[in-house]
Amino acid sequence: MAERAGRRCCLGWDFSTQQVKVVAVDAELNVFYEDSVHFDRDLLEFGTQGGVHVHEDGLTVTSPVLMWVQALDIILEKMKASGFDFSQVLALSGAGQQHGSVYWKAGASQVLASLSPDLLLHEQLQACFSISDCPVWMDSSTTAQCRQLEATVGGAQALSCLTGSRAYERFTGNQIAKLYQQNPEAYSHTERISLVSSFAASLFLGSHSPIDYSDGSGMNLLRIQDKVWSQACLGACAPHLEEKLGLPVPSCSVVGAISSYFVQRYGFPPGCKVVAFTGDNPASLAGMRLEEGDIAVSLGTSDTLFLWLQEPTPTLEGHIFCNPVDPQHYMALLCFKNGSLMREKIRDELASSSWSEFSKALQSTEMGNCGNLGFYFDVMEITPEIIGRHRFSAENHEVSAFPWDVEIRALIEGQFMAKKIHAEGLGYRVMPKTKILATGGASHNRDILQVLADVFGTPVYVIDTANSACVGSAYRAFHGLAAGTDVPFSEVVKLAPNPRLAAAPTPGASQVYEALLQRYAMLEQRILTQTRGPPE
Repeated sequence: MAERAGRRCCLGWDFSTQQVKVVAVDAELNVFYEDSVHFDRDLLEFGTQGGVHVHEDGLTVTSPVLMWVQALDIILEKMKASGFDFSQVLALSGAGQQHGSVYWKAGASQVLASLSPDLLLHEQLQACFSISDCPVWMDSSTTAQCRQLEATVGGAQALSCLTGSRAYERFTGNQIAKLYQQNPEAYSHTERISLVSSFAASLFLGSHSPIDYSDGSGMNLLRIQDKVWSQACLGACAPHLEEKLGLPVPSCSVVGAISSYFVQRYGFPPGCKVVAFTGDNPASLAGMRLEEGDIAVSLGTSDTLFLWLQEPTPTLEGHIFCNPVDPQHYMALLCFKNGSLMREKIRDELASSSWSEFSKALQSTEMGNCGNLGFYFDVMEITPEIIGRHRFSAENHEVSAFPWDVEIRALIEGQFMAKKIHAEGLGYRVMPKTKILATGGASHNRDILQVLADVFGTPVYVIDTANSACVGSAYRAFHGLAAGTDVPFSEVVKLAPNPRLAAAPTPGASQVYEALLQRYAMLEQRILTQTRGPPE
């Protein structure tokens, strides 16, 4: 679609696992242009499946860094061919898949600074990377490095208190440690290590962009309280690491003006600002316009919770990141594997594969399910580490089955009680102004959302978030333009479309669930103890 002349705007980019995507958002916060390049479909020469290469060991998962560069070239050329007016772009920002890392070879900064506008980016950057295939978030090959890092700082809980998460195989510090141990030559030839987000920002800047606080807190390297690199963690991973990472910056920082390459080749204005890029999850928080006390619940294949936190309590589960739109606050991320797949299984087993029959069960059973509680984990859950189906009567006796309608309510209530209990474990508290923003497939089912509202005791809204990371990046570009930390993000995005109220808590719900939540937490601990013994 061609751009209407004179429409001043910001661009939001998303370098995700399977594609690169862009949106243009005007001053009234309307999205008026979007485009994407899909790696598997549009860049066949790289031979990816789902945007990645899974190696023979089944643990190592990488993506070709030049594929990301070439995807950017393709989108920009498509925009140019469509008549997009780049001269109206005030600023841009973006998101990158979290935990991926890029290794710039010595001399890359000179190449970035002297790009020829006559050539595409990927033609000029081919020799700029120490490793051509970069580790991404699906990689799980660094267990040994994770244990080394935790041991260095005094254990998993100590690392979580320091960096917001215990050691995870996909986190960048552990990936860097593996590279240093297994390929010290490539490491020594690396002048700069970027996250996917700061790598993408570097392309637009024509120089190495700093890592922002929010994406930086997904590395097991950043001290989340004072936002500086942990010397103990750096030292545990690789030598001279601080100089290869550069200093982290607030997520709303303007990191510079756009490179002259983009001015000359595409017609961007020389004053176009580049606002620090961040991770896709933090960018989604911005796209959904979460505020203090809010929760976003993505009800997809797996269920994900984003929480806005004032005072976090890092634990051995979930992740605490620096907040991308308010440097004084934090965001937390909790993932539950048994999400929609479990809901669909129970629907197929008990409700004739019909969502309307499933809903009837929720409508015909009462809040609290007469004290019947269920745990439904057909695959090993992340939070908590439990597998199997476990059902308990009101007297806490384990039973083998429930009536079909009780089973359906037990599943949905149990899923949402687990979310509330584990959110509170990270320091989250429902506030009077708290709202839940629900997205994903199950957010279309009003009866499921009613249970969510009742369990949390707060209203549930729905919002169109098909491109939340992309749109959030454009919003963040406007925030950076508006002087970032000096202006509340909520003020910058007040013109954006409002979410719609989907369910309000039923009167008396909080009294019903208060005791049930305590029982659920106690029974969860009982199952954990039975399956793996008492805590050490």
